[in-house]
Amino acid sequence: MLQDKLNKEILLFDGAMGTQLQNAGLKGGEVPEYYNIDHPDLLIDIHSRYLKAGADFITTNTFGANPLKLEQSKYNYQEVILKAVENAKIARDRVNPDAYIAFDIGPVGQLMEPMGTLTFDQVYQSIKDMIDLIKDDVDVVLLETMTDIYEVKASILAIQENSSLPIFVTMTFEANQRTLSGCDPLTMVNILEGLNVDALGINCSLGPKEITPILDQILKYTHLPVMVQPNAGLPVLVDGKTCYHMSSDEFSEACLPHLDHGVAIIGGCCGTTPEFIEKLSIHCHQPVKKRTVQKATRVSSGSQTVEFGHHVVVCGERLNPTGKKKLKAALKEQRYDELVVEGIKQEQAGAHVLDVNVGLPGIDETKTMKHVIKLLQEVLNVPLQIDSSHASAIEQACRYYNGKPLINSVNGKDEIMEEIFPIVKKYGGVVIGLTLDENGIPLKAEERYEIAKKIIKKAATYGIDKKDVIIDCLVLTASAQQKEVMETVKAVSMVKQLGVHTVLGVSNVSFGLPNRPLLNKTFLAMAMSAGLDLPIINPLDKELMSTIDAFNVLYNYDHDATVYIDHQANQETTVKTEQKTMSLFDIVLHGLKDEATKATKQMLENQDGLSIINEILIPALDQVGKDYEQNKIFLPQLIQAAETSKIAFEIIQQGFQTQDQNKKAKIIIATVHGDIHDIGKNIVKVVLESYGYDVIDLGKDVPKETVLEAYKQHHPQAIGLSALMTTTVISMKDTITLLKENHIDCPIFVGGAVLTPDYAKEINADYYVKDAMDTVELMNKLFD
Repeated sequence: MLQDKLNKEILLFDGAMGTQLQNAGLKGGEVPEYYNIDHPDLLIDIHSRYLKAGADFITTNTFGANPLKLEQSKYNYQEVILKAVENAKIARDRVNPDAYIAFDIGPVGQLMEPMGTLTFDQVYQSIKDMIDLIKDDVDVVLLETMTDIYEVKASILAIQENSSLPIFVTMTFEANQRTLSGCDPLTMVNILEGLNVDALGINCSLGPKEITPILDQILKYTHLPVMVQPNAGLPVLVDGKTCYHMSSDEFSEACLPHLDHGVAIIGGCCGTTPEFIEKLSIHCHQPVKKRTVQKATRVSSGSQTVEFGHHVVVCGERLNPTGKKKLKAALKEQRYDELVVEGIKQEQAGAHVLDVNVGLPGIDETKTMKHVIKLLQEVLNVPLQIDSSHASAIEQACRYYNGKPLINSVNGKDEIMEEIFPIVKKYGGVVIGLTLDENGIPLKAEERYEIAKKIIKKAATYGIDKKDVIIDCLVLTASAQQKEVMETVKAVSMVKQLGVHTVLGVSNVSFGLPNRPLLNKTFLAMAMSAGLDLPIINPLDKELMSTIDAFNVLYNYDHDATVYIDHQANQETTVKTEQKTMSLFDIVLHGLKDEATKATKQMLENQDGLSIINEILIPALDQVGKDYEQNKIFLPQLIQAAETSKIAFEIIQQGFQTQDQNKKAKIIIATVHGDIHDIGKNIVKVVLESYGYDVIDLGKDVPKETVLEAYKQHHPQAIGLSALMTTTVISMKDTITLLKENHIDCPIFVGGAVLTPDYAKEINADYYVKDAMDTVELMNKLFD
């Protein structure tokens, strides 16, 4: 059984499939997955050679064989997948019947919301359709080279809900140690552990030496089996072809430290061959090196993880309609943009987590919760707390939440725990347990302590570790139950002895009394001294936030008082968050598309369009670019900001005599022939348009002749070419050659995952751009 070997014996995966197919004659632009049908003997031979080299796993040639990529193609995805699995089974039966077949699933090839238009449910359905074909014919599903953790989540749920197959997940990271969508190694680990995958790790990205810093973080944080499949070193371009010059001996030697540090599953990615796997096999089939991994309570968004125990974690309370007339009205009138603005203000004010509650009479809470969660995670980096008393609302929010959520809540009632704990386990959240039961809220701390023990014990029966349970000892109002205030503080101290973290809704203590802020901050200080980890408060209350800053210093959480000094020496940020309305600059900065129209029209009443563009929109986009480069925001926020500025641009341009006169340079962009990936190109298009450039998008898999004809028709000031696949770099070179033979008089810039400045130079491009913002900087330099 595979499960009996995982994390006990080092297991060996095969190496690259594309490298083998290229060596066998795969040409640029050809679809590798078609070889399953057109050249089955070749695929069987490749699998067989990897098995003879010692691989425990062979990977089906199905990396791009999903319904979305092969929608209109020579063969449909069903026949490609079935033939790929058949080829792998024939090879296994011939060489090593005990080997495992891994069904390979790569990225679907389109951007998901909010970066693109592909929905969570569309990804889910695509993966489900694939799994329905093969669930009884393979041993494990490998999600590999993934760049979007949200896509990974949709894929995992599709596999888990339609099969019992083990799931391995490997993501690919950029030089900044984040994936394309902004996920870092810790966040990946936290989310995937919560979703109950069987192994996780990293593939592609880099060579075995360069991959080390990312891999070390993964090994540090996860108790799951860690998998790594590096490339054969860093690629170089030779005669338009991507080559890897690392030898099998060098590769094997460079991988040894990873095995010594506790990697449980190893193999090769781009550039590796059966020879590489044979050299690796010498070091496998021995026990996995033991690692010590500390348990920790962590919640995550898609790009940020908050860990408890290192400082007081602030949960913003202002997205809960209880006692808030304006928020109630906004929810009832479906003015959800007001909730997003409120969320941004709390994040800016220093909240680490935001509570989200939409429970009101007369609204569909389940539908509204799902919608609001999706809107908030489009523009915010902080994790969210899903707060509801209805299981259906919690379940829907957890399903569509991009991250590992905080779930509020269960209590000591058996029927509530039996309803909510399965949701917590399935979607991998951290749950809050309220110390009340069928008899209400106990008056004494000892009784609340007993309910906390019951909740923790019951959670364990569902496979939920106590690190994923936070206890709320419940704050009672001093105006009505004055004696019980200290019982809450005492209960916090007692519950901490159970080895769990604690949460309190602080402002409840002051209801009905004058000068509520004074009571709130005094009670907060008392509760934190007793062990409160997660106060739910108004982060826009400067005195409360300053009390927490001071506590973190005095409790030695804030070493050298770094955060305290920064916050107390500069109060401008806090003041800014209290503004009732956001400026157009901030609206663009935060990607508030619904706010952009109204704000732009209001500004046009007192200011001319050109000055708005030059003084507000362009500076805002420049700031977005800087924040993106400094990893303060990530691709989803970058795209949102770009789309928001486009809305403002279009409104302003309606007031000009002709729309074209205020457009900047005209630019043609295209993904070259043979390449069906256009994610990067689409991002470049959106961002260039947001800066006012006139972009003509020729699409993907564009023949060189089409690019030339488009040049003759549109007379652009620049041409941009994209390639993601190593096999299509030669198409890019051919396109550039044709253009230059026809004496085009505009610069050609190139980009894509496989491109480097040296590659660009070798294929005779004029410029290389590494990403969308780099493209904007180049265009501004050329045409401003």
